[in-house]
Amino acid sequence: MYALVDCNSFYASCEQIFRPDLRGKPVVILSNNDGCIVARSKEAKALHIPDLQPYFKVKYLLDKHQVHVFSSNYALYGDISHRVMETLKHFSPDIEVYSIDEMFLYLEGFTVDFNDYGREIKERVWQHIRMPVGVGIAPTKTLAKLANYAAKKISKCNGVCVLDTPTKWEWLLKRLPPHAIWGIGKRLAKHLEHAGIATAYQFATANKKQLRKIASVGLERTANELNGIPCLELEEAQEKKQIYVTRSFGEKVTDQQSLHEAISLYASRACEKLRKQSHKVKTIHVFVNTSRFSNDYYYNSCVIQLPYPTNDPRLVIHYAKHGITHLYRSGKSYAKCGIGLIELIDTTFTQHDFFEKGQSLQSEKLALTLDHINRKHGKQSVFIAAQGIRKPWTMKQDNLSPRYTTAWHEIPVTI
Repeated sequence: MYALVDCNSFYASCEQIFRPDLRGKPVVILSNNDGCIVARSKEAKALHIPDLQPYFKVKYLLDKHQVHVFSSNYALYGDISHRVMETLKHFSPDIEVYSIDEMFLYLEGFTVDFNDYGREIKERVWQHIRMPVGVGIAPTKTLAKLANYAAKKISKCNGVCVLDTPTKWEWLLKRLPPHAIWGIGKRLAKHLEHAGIATAYQFATANKKQLRKIASVGLERTANELNGIPCLELEEAQEKKQIYVTRSFGEKVTDQQSLHEAISLYASRACEKLRKQSHKVKTIHVFVNTSRFSNDYYYNSCVIQLPYPTNDPRLVIHYAKHGITHLYRSGKSYAKCGIGLIELIDTTFTQHDFFEKGQSLQSEKLALTLDHINRKHGKQSVFIAAQGIRKPWTMKQDNLSPRYTTAWHEIPVTI
């Protein structure tokens, strides 16, 4: 048996944890630079607030319904996600973190009442973190996804659904369209509809050869999963093959110095991620671009080979700034720049060259010291001076909530 635990309206729920006065009220979260709506609470969805719409286009509607608007607070969301996952690890030794707000738990061999166990999971996460979740339990991962869908959509489930017999999952499959199935998008659902498959149940019971003709053997595997035949196992967390850090500017940048500061900040963050997975980088990719809507749209990039594998932000920043100098064109209004670490190697298997200089032990100690200080005292407590101090080009976040759990000076105070 598999359980899928999925947080309800995750970003909006994170904002409500430290603002209980917002529970039961409409909340929306905006994308980078407060551009578009990317997340909505169930109350906002009930008001038919559209998703992925530019903020300025629907601001009148948000004001009319007194919707609470927040800028994306990734520091808060990432930390709350970590706390949820750490809590869920106590319920199974075999887990798969599927996304920032979802985790699969492998429950094979558990001699428990799965309805009770699902409720215990739900209540524990709420008690410890105040995060509402839905729990779906079934014999396969695809059915567990379906059970989680039912847990959230069917009020009688009260957040927990167990599909442990064919009778139960067939009842649900007959009432759902194919695009409700994990891995089947609306485009593929249209192909299925043209083939006479209008419900999830018809898909699950379709001829396997017919499914192969429509797409691939992957569809056949999905159909088997819907019939209670496990075809998908838990996947271990995969290390990133490439690391990119890029942001749109809060206001257009015209000078080279601001671009240098921005690329220095992004390079430093990329190196921090690199060290977390114990890797070094041999090659970097640097790019800049103006707004796609400008008449003189400009995009350019370059690939730079580093002198030796490194995770030292000072060296990466040095070469990234060289890249920006090469790409910069005066008279342009830049909207974005970024850096990619595109050739990574595991430090466990680094082969040192007797004739070539490599990263020094002092450099590694310095980088680890920076990480330690920033973990203890909050991000950017110490940073490379090349990142700049004022940063007028940083993302627009006019509705940013405090980083309640990751910044000492933003911890809530009770008097």
